[in-house]
Amino acid sequence: MDRGILARMRRFEFVQGTSAKFWMADVEDKTFIVVYGRLGTAGQRKDKAFPTAEAAARECEKKIAEKLREGYQEVAAPAAPAPAPGAQAAPPAAPPAKLDLPPRVRAGEATEAQRRAAAHALAALAAARGRRSWALGRAVRRARRALEGLGGLDPATDPALSAALDALMARVVAEDASDRLPLVRALELLSELDAAAFARAVRETWKAPPAGSPAAGALALLRRQLEELGDPEIGLRLGALLLDRPHHGSMSDEAGWAARWKALAPYLEAHLGPRGRSLKDYLAGLEAGGDVHLAQRIARMRAA
Repeated sequence: MDRGILARMRRFEFVQGTSAKFWMADVEDKTFIVVYGRLGTAGQRKDKAFPTAEAAARECEKKIAEKLREGYQEVAAPAAPAPAPGAQAAPPAAPPAKLDLPPRVRAGEATEAQRRAAAHALAALAAARGRRSWALGRAVRRARRALEGLGGLDPATDPALSAALDALMARVVAEDASDRLPLVRALELLSELDAAAFARAVRETWKAPPAGSPAAGALALLRRQLEELGDPEIGLRLGALLLDRPHHGSMSDEAGWAARWKALAPYLEAHLGPRGRSLKDYLAGLEAGGDVHLAQRIARMRAA
């Protein structure tokens, strides 16, 4: 792919939940060019010819507006090739004065019908017992799709939705192991809601896991990092990465996980700075509590 074209193209990225993808666009004469794909890949290129350069430019602006409405964020273009020997290097770009986390969910006003549908989907999932992993994954995806339409709603504002979510989250710490909802699945659902729901689950619903629960170490880590960070939104995003198991159910693959961590790390570091802590020191203090998977995730974060 022509490096000159890539260097000129405007680049947009979407990192949300289990999605980590990019989309790039430019116009060359009468041709509208896009390159898109998963973060960490070269992507695919598509060209579309138009009768005039003006028509191609209008199509480009139209598609960019669509991507922004979908939640994509414009980012800097890929780094240009190194300058030739003796050439004057461009000065480094100044870092942003303030880092604001990009939206995690698509904002919107949920209708009464969407709220009822979400409450019904959560209640159906909470009532399910003895499902095989593939069937559970399908039910979780169905409930997650229902939550996507709520626009990041705080379920505490809707009594029926709040009751359904609380009943489902309680299954994470159920006494009967056959009734438990895997913690990683619970975080998938909470990632579609206001971060306040995550904070309530960690501090209230999950505060006393049963003895011998395989999620005990992970729950303790979620509580510690939520209190240390003092920010439910960052706590939720970091917790979802720590518990994410690529190739399990609907979770992301390893390249997607790495892209999501790379996207979050600068915001976490900026959040820790005013507290007199570095990202390196914070990660060094994370403890897996005997959870092998958590230990692997923490090690990857430290090595990145």
